[in-house]
Amino acid sequence: MSLLRFAGRPMLASMFVAGGMNSLRSPEAVAPAAEPVVRPVADRVAVLPDRTEHLVRINGAVQVVGGVLLGLGRWPRLSALALAVTLVPTTLAGHRFWEAEEPSDRVQQRIHFLKNVSMLGGLLIAAGDTGGAPSLLWRGRHAARGLRHDARVVRRSVRATARPAAVAGGVRAKLGV
Repeated sequence: MSLLRFAGRPMLASMFVAGGMNSLRSPEAVAPAAEPVVRPVADRVAVLPDRTEHLVRINGAVQVVGGVLLGLGRWPRLSALALAVTLVPTTLAGHRFWEAEEPSDRVQQRIHFLKNVSMLGGLLIAAGDTGGAPSLLWRGRHAARGLRHDARVVRRSVRATARPAAVAGGVRAKLGV
C-alpha cells in the first residue's frame, strides 16, 4: 500500500466516523433537518422504517462501519462506495443553502455543501482505486484475450497436423495397409 493510501484513507474516513457517532448517539438532533429528505424517500420505499430517527441511526451506523473499514483499509472500495451513498442524503438534508434566508447562513451552508461534494468526489475516487492492481474488468478482458489466442494456436496446430495425416491416410489406403 502506498503512503498516500495509508494516510489518505483514515483522513477521509475520520469525518464519517465522527458524524456517524453523533447520529447514532443523538438522532433527535439531526432528525428535523433530515425530515424533508427522508419523508419522500420513506413514503416510496416500503422497507424503510417510518421514523426519521431510525433512518438517521441507520445512516450513522453505515457511516461508522464504512469509515472504520475505509480507515483500516479493509474492503476500501466497498466502504468508500457505502459512504458515498450515505453522503448524498446527508448533504441534501443538512446543507440546504438554497433555503437559507440570511446571507451569512447561506454562505456557510454553501461552503458545507461544497465540502461534502468534494468529499463525495474523494469517495468516488477511493471506490474506483484498485490499489495498483488491475481491475476485474481488465482481468476479464485479459483472460478472454488469452483464451482467444490459445484457441487460434490450437486451430492452427490442428490444421497443420490434419493435412499430413490426411495425406498419410490416403497413401495407406492406396497401399492397403
